[in-house]
Amino acid sequence: MAYVINDSCIACGACQAECPVGCISDGDIYTIDDSQCIDCGSCAAVCPVGAPNPED
Repeated sequence: MAYVINDSCIACGACQAECPVGCISDGDIYTIDDSQCIDCGSCAAVCPVGAPNPED
């Protein structure tokens, strides 16, 4: 299971810098490439608004 970033993303870049596999891309809101995500939760741990969450 991968993480996804919801609409509460403020595009601060904290998650992208923390991702060990580099699967987070920037834009209006950041996105996670679910085919590369290793479900480590590093992005969620550093996000100030709780935007990354495990995919349902």
